[in-house]
Amino acid sequence: MISAPFASLLAAGRPGFNRRVAEARRRYPGFDAEAFGSFLATAADAVVGAVAASAPDRAGPVALAVFDLALDLTAHNHGGALARQVWSEVAPQYAALLAQQPAATLGMLTNAALHMQKVRGARVAEWLAWMTQLAPQVDTLQQVGVVGQICAWRAGMAHFRQGAIAAAEQLPATLALAAFGATEGEWPAVREALLRDPWWTPEAAVRRRAAAGIEIGSFTGFGGEFSAPPEVRPAQQGFWVRSGERHALLVADACGAVLHPATAEEYAHPQAATDANISIAGQQVILNGRSTPLDLPGEGLKVVCNAHAAAITSPYSHAIRVLPLR
Repeated sequence: MISAPFASLLAAGRPGFNRRVAEARRRYPGFDAEAFGSFLATAADAVVGAVAASAPDRAGPVALAVFDLALDLTAHNHGGALARQVWSEVAPQYAALLAQQPAATLGMLTNAALHMQKVRGARVAEWLAWMTQLAPQVDTLQQVGVVGQICAWRAGMAHFRQGAIAAAEQLPATLALAAFGATEGEWPAVREALLRDPWWTPEAAVRRRAAAGIEIGSFTGFGGEFSAPPEVRPAQQGFWVRSGERHALLVADACGAVLHPATAEEYAHPQAATDANISIAGQQVILNGRSTPLDLPGEGLKVVCNAHAAAITSPYSHAIRVLPLR
């Protein structure tokens, strides 16, 4: 049920709102009016209610912006569970920004979450939790974007790492530290540690998990990425990968691993491999004195290193195991 503040605003502007819905039905023949009404009663109501409680004089303009955004999301079939969660749980924590820039604030939060949802391995629930937790420290829309980028990296978007560290320079030091999950230390030292080693984070629990490595990839017949056991070569930002006729760039670090499309030419011209002390004993890979068990036969195992990590492949697996060198 729509709350009293939002219901009052909808009633006051009923003719204009009805025209907007009629136009959406004409432009989008599959427009789901029932889904739109449900989105208004749950997600949109939470946003308008948060603004009405903190800045009542801005509730009217916000309701209009929220109505139009909800129409657009529904028309493009993006008003599902994730968008509702962003609007009902995360966005209300940014009430002060919503009051001044409702369309931009909601658009930024919603688009970021929907983009992450498309990336295999991205942990959207963690991103939502961190964005909610950090909201009280965020003062501007620019800070929302930077904090969102940092939290997306922490939630598995490994290719965001360099950009996130650079963008963090725009934040107050306390907010930068909080966004990266640091509970102690000074920002310049944390920044240098992040730049020096992609397998380091301020969070000790994440570092411990990362020490065991990250696995990515599975057979396309089961919905995975690789039609054949992959082969890898070192790249400056990760590893070039070939599986059948497909090529990719694998980017991996302490927080996650992602695959990006690449070309056969890129795979054919790899970066020089990094020297490392590697040996294989049965189902154990010994890397720079650190032993890691594998659930694969030792026969045919290949280990390739770039500057920061080793990628392990096997003719008996469609997955790639990536381990930090240190």
